[in-house]
Amino acid sequence: MGAARKSKHELADEIVGRLARRHSTAVVLFHHAVAERLGLGPTDHKCLDLLRERGAMAGSDLGAITGLTSGAITGVVARLERAGYLRREPDPHDGRKQILHLALERAHIQDVINPLREDVAALLEKFDTHQLTAVAEFLARTTDLVYRHAALLRAETIAALGLAAGTAKRTAPTVPSEESEMKVQR
Repeated sequence: MGAARKSKHELADEIVGRLARRHSTAVVLFHHAVAERLGLGPTDHKCLDLLRERGAMAGSDLGAITGLTSGAITGVVARLERAGYLRREPDPHDGRKQILHLALERAHIQDVINPLREDVAALLEKFDTHQLTAVAEFLARTTDLVYRHAALLRAETIAALGLAAGTAKRTAPTVPSEESEMKVQR
């Protein structure tokens, strides 16, 4: 059955049930391959990506976003610093913290990702402005939903582990709320 003959409900079911999952898996596998090519672990690569997306931040903020422990963040930061992808600077307002900054001299990431970016740009040339607006809105809104649901799952897991272990409730790591950077015009 062609896409034009499918009902709105059938298309939505296909997107939610199969296409989004397939896309997500492909993206995860691609980023694993990128990390491998860069000599990084997948977690290191995605933490680096968060710094690229959100800008300089404290390691504790990176831990709150990812749900990684402070020890895990320390390891990620050390590996990224050794590889030349980031540098640490003392927080001018809190001597106990260090601010993580991208080290701009490492542009190899773009060399690895650019072939896919070029192929996606060529694919997008086939869509009209209305279709591109819908794609952009879908990506922006689903990204916000995924971040929100990741935080909710972490909170539920922490609560379940806290209750199961008979310990006091711990608070869930939070994801700093942010409006999608992409402003979609209607």
